[in-house]
Amino acid sequence: MNAVKLSVVIITYNEERNILNCLKSVQSIADEIVVVDSYSSDKTAEIAKQFGAKVILHKFEGHIQQKNYAITLAANPYILSIDADEMPDTTLLEQIKLVKQNRIYDGYSANRLNNYCGQWIKHGAWFPDIKLRLWNSSKGEWKGLNPHDKFEMSSTSKIKHLPGNLLHYSYQNKDQHLKKTDYFSSISANAYNSNGKKSSQLKIIFSPIFRFTRDYFFKLGFLDGINGFKIATISAFEVYLKYKKLYQLQTQTK
Repeated sequence: MNAVKLSVVIITYNEERNILNCLKSVQSIADEIVVVDSYSSDKTAEIAKQFGAKVILHKFEGHIQQKNYAITLAANPYILSIDADEMPDTTLLEQIKLVKQNRIYDGYSANRLNNYCGQWIKHGAWFPDIKLRLWNSSKGEWKGLNPHDKFEMSSTSKIKHLPGNLLHYSYQNKDQHLKKTDYFSSISANAYNSNGKKSSQLKIIFSPIFRFTRDYFFKLGFLDGINGFKIATISAFEVYLKYKKLYQLQTQTK
């Protein structure tokens, strides 16, 4: 038997609405819970401490950087990394318990099921939304391009997909989604600019059209009704903002 201990690692910022439910959801599988908080102005850190989590305050320098830093604080190499607005469903919890009892693979992925304005989204670009969140931290690191981080494992690592869903309570309303879209598009534009990626008038016009067409029609986003339309539209708008802001950064540089 290859039994392992599991550290659950969560990065937070102003998540007092979600953090307690998140912590409760992993209590049965966690040998320790590590919360890295970016100096929240609400009660996030206080709630996590009262629950018994190991809480560390650390300045936010980017999603990738913060998550890689959080890994270094875990006592165990096997880590479940989730956000404060995520929690494993019953099926996924049972699967993780089995993994702890007899670890065979280096990493484990699962589908993420997103809740948008009270509705579970089961089509479009938001499902199955496969995420690799349970792994041996010595076999990889967080990479990608902020804010779209992903954990990349070594080429020799063995990965298995688990049944069940990682439940993600994303946005309560459209305004919240739009506000986050503006925030994420700014981060993306700066990350693209730092990495030498270019924008153009054509990209500003046609990339959003492609994104909407792909998500709403080809990925069947229309089957999620009005919320499927909202998600596809706002996702396209985020692409528009990203390339527009990147174009402005390029113009300023010139």
